[in-house]
Order: sequence, then structure tokens, then C-alpha cells
Amino acid sequence: MPSGHEPDGLTLMTHQAEDKPLRGLRVLELEALGPVPWACMVLADLGADIVRIENPASLGAADTYGSVLRGRTRVSLDLKREQDRQVFLRLAEKADVLVEGMRPGAMERLGLGPAEIFQANEKLIFARMTGWGQDGPLANEAGHDINYIAVAGILNAIGPAEKPAIPLNLIGDFAGGSCFLLIGLLAALFQPRSERQRVLIDAAMVDGASVLMSLIYSRRHMGQWCDERASNALDGGRPWYDTYRTKDGRRVAVGALEPKFYANLIATLGLSDLPSREDKSHWQAIRRAFEDTFATRTREEWAEIFQGVDACVSPVLEMAEAISSPQLSMHGTFSQRDGEFVPAPAPVFKGCRFSLAPSAVFAQATEVIAGWDAR
Repeated sequence: MPSGHEPDGLTLMTHQAEDKPLRGLRVLELEALGPVPWACMVLADLGADIVRIENPASLGAADTYGSVLRGRTRVSLDLKREQDRQVFLRLAEKADVLVEGMRPGAMERLGLGPAEIFQANEKLIFARMTGWGQDGPLANEAGHDINYIAVAGILNAIGPAEKPAIPLNLIGDFAGGSCFLLIGLLAALFQPRSERQRVLIDAAMVDGASVLMSLIYSRRHMGQWCDERASNALDGGRPWYDTYRTKDGRRVAVGALEPKFYANLIATLGLSDLPSREDKSHWQAIRRAFEDTFATRTREEWAEIFQGVDACVSPVLEMAEAISSPQLSMHGTFSQRDGEFVPAPAPVFKGCRFSLAPSAVFAQATEVIAGWDAR
């Protein structure tokens, strides 16, 4: 998508504080792994004033977050030093939100746990991001996304029959972690400030990721889901909900769950004489027919054939292809900054898509305190 492109039906808003719904919200972000920076990126894009506290020991380390750290004022403080802890407490006095992602007890050992923070500012929302939660036998054990979704029963349900597939770190870190942290935070902010007092949010990735599985757990209870991978409606077990290799070695995705979409699928493929899909004994024959037919044309040829056909067939795109796809380009799903294509802020508000938060800047804590004092 060329720089400056505005999708039809949307107006890309410029970065102005008065444009954004979270303007004026002051957030203290403690340097942490993925879920915390991603959540604070969303807050920054929606207009929040984010001050990210970073350990001086991190200076010079390789950057693995890139544009995710946009919209920050980055301040270096060593919270193991009494002087820097006092500076942090001065910042907390003036903040609306504190977000941290340390292991349980770490903030308390620094003398910056809820007791100390609420003593400085009882109106502040203290939001904690953990993998396992604040208690339980695993609470203090190390982990990453793959571990949290493994214990939550999610990893075992995803992938081909031979072994689980690893869904990047999208489910535990960002969907189960960051998104539920944001839900809790925004729910707390909905309370009138006069009624807000000592709000403590514990967003555990195992909790949020498990909530994402609510439908699947219910289907399992009702006998509509089995724990064997690739044997269910949404895990590739049914031939009409799977991906297929095309003539050029690429793939198309098929999601023709409903009978009307399935009818359009087999008609477009020229396979209207297939045996009934209602009989599970026919599924292997149906799958082989799909495999053989999709292998006769390239991915792009199939995309053109199915364009405008309600059969739920889509090309499986690489990231570079997704950026320039007609749908995402027209919809403004990506923005360009400094030569990099970045997913644009979402969701769309009142027909308008907000611009990306500005690039991060470095500052001294005293500058931040003075700026917050002046407002």
C-alpha cells in the first residue's frame, strides 16, 4: 500500500491528542516481555500517554520489538536503587495506570507492590501480567506462550494428527494475555474516577487463553469434540475445512462448513457427483477428490475462479503478500512508516482509522514529572 493511501470509506486520522479516545490517560509501563509491550502499544495507538520504565542494564541490547514500542517516552531507572524507586513512586503518584509483567512477588521485593503503590496513589489501576497467575504450584515457574497453552489444553487441540502445531505466540501472549489485560484495564477505567480505589488486575495468560477455548470446551462436554487432533469440525478433520496444495506448491484455505457454501464449493470444483458428506465413511474419498482437483491449478488461478463465489475459499498468503492484497490495502489494514509496513491501529472508530502512535522518544524522569505537573 503506498504511503498516504486512504482506503475507500475510511479517513486516516492524523496523530493529534484530541482525536483519540484515551487522550490524557497516563500509563506507567515496566519493561517486560511480549504481552505487556503489545498491550501498551494498543493503548498508545488509542492516545494514551505511555511512559516505559527500562532497566539501565538493557541499554544496548538487541531490539526485538521494533514498532511495537511506538508511542512511548522511554525512561531509564534502576528500581533496585532507592533513589530510582523514589522517582518511580513520584511517577506513580501522577499516573492513572501501572502495567507490570514480573513474576509474582517481584514488585513486592522491590518495595513497589500494591501496598506501596496504592499508598502513593490509591486511584491508580495496578495491572499485572503473568503467565500462571499470582498463586498455584506453577506461579513462580518460568514459562513462555507454548507452556501456558500446553497446560490450558489448547496446544494439544491444534495441528495435524502427528503432533501439535505451534501457533506462534499469538494465543497465550497476545490473545490470552494482552487482550484480557486490556479488557480488565478498560473495564476499570469505565468506573467513575471518584469510585475507583485500589484496583488490582491480575491478567494470567492461562486464564485468558482458557476463556478463548470456551466454545471448544463446551462442545467437548456435549460430545461434539474429541481430543484427537484432526478429527473435529474446526481442526482439519473435515475435508471441507482444511488447506490444499495447488499446482505451484502453494495452498488455498477452504472453510465451507455450511451446506450452501459446500454446494457452491463442489459445483465450482466440478465435483457435484461426490458422495454425501453426511456419511463419515465418505470423507476420505472427498478429501482425495479435493486434493487431486486443487493440484490441477495454481493458487492464483483458484483465487480468480472462486472470486465472487460464496464457497469460503481463500489463497493462503505469505506476510509480504498480505500487505499488498487488494482487500487489506483497500481496508487500510496496514500503514507505512519509514519504509516499514505496520498493522494499522484497530478497531475503526466512527468510520475512521487512527494513525500510528509516534515513534518512541527517550527522556529523563524529571522531564516526565515536570510535564505531567504542567497538565
